[in-house]
Amino acid sequence: MTEKPDNIGEDEGFSAHRFSVAPMMDWTDRHCRIIHRLMSRHARLYSEMVTAQAVIHGNRDRLIGFDALEHPLALQLGGNDPMLLAQAARIGADFGYDEINLNCGCPSDRVQGGAFGACLMREPALVGDCVAAMKAAVSIPVTVKCRIGVDDQDPEAALDALTASVRAAGVDALIVHARKAWLQGLSPKENREIPPLDYERAYRLKAANRELPVSLNGGIKAPAEWAAHLAHLDGVMVGREAYQNPEILLQVDSLLFGQPTPVADAFAMLEALEPHIARHIERGGRLHAFTRHLVGLFPGRKGARQFRRHLAEHCVKADATLADLRAAAAHVSRHEAQAA
Repeated sequence: MTEKPDNIGEDEGFSAHRFSVAPMMDWTDRHCRIIHRLMSRHARLYSEMVTAQAVIHGNRDRLIGFDALEHPLALQLGGNDPMLLAQAARIGADFGYDEINLNCGCPSDRVQGGAFGACLMREPALVGDCVAAMKAAVSIPVTVKCRIGVDDQDPEAALDALTASVRAAGVDALIVHARKAWLQGLSPKENREIPPLDYERAYRLKAANRELPVSLNGGIKAPAEWAAHLAHLDGVMVGREAYQNPEILLQVDSLLFGQPTPVADAFAMLEALEPHIARHIERGGRLHAFTRHLVGLFPGRKGARQFRRHLAEHCVKADATLADLRAAAAHVSRHEAQAA
């Protein structure tokens, strides 16, 4: 079990989901989450989706291990068997996660083959059973991340049916990716971009379910958008923009929580990151495990292109060290911004 540091994530007066970083496969691993946490103390972070069976039978330290620094942190589970999900949720809670989230939105071939993820939009009663089983198994919040519908479903009826079912099961919050998922004809990448966004559908859902915390995901980018959505909803969840332009996280604590930013800028974040990288390398890990998540730093700064090139050419090597990361950062001007 990873103990939670005192006062981490205790944002009195704010929804626990006021701002969160979306779970993203192959991206939001434990190294990425440390980078994000160093830039925002209050953002809620999510693991990559892990199937219930993998949690139960796999290498748990590798699959769901995390650093205590990462709190508040949610474990996202994939699956459709209430008993297996309950068992996996219990394991996650014992590991010290702050929340268990059920994935009802991923449209990949893998989840379609297993009839979970976005496929569950067609099975609202089953989703309710899954939530009820997990709620009975753990004392921490159980939440659901979903789409507004799949394929030819009517988003009004589909999202209402899912919401009614999970509310009856006691769900603690709903995170709505405000797009349909097309299980036939679109790739996972296309499903993140082609189906039109319908933020108004999420607004209507919240208006009809005032007591249920509802967060919005999908296409949210600039910090100026956050407040506009928060006028209607309890939270915003930012995905690709937080990964590809992570410095936006430096604005989260001040803009949304009225708290100081943990570090002054991306340079200070890299300095704070060094002890974590050093421990990882001492344990036999590679620098690249961290630096692959740093490509989006320093947008618009003089030297950003050279920074990215140095990461790609030197920090990927098996024997790369912190000196290589420092050399990459040395290319970037601390004062002068220009086209990268």
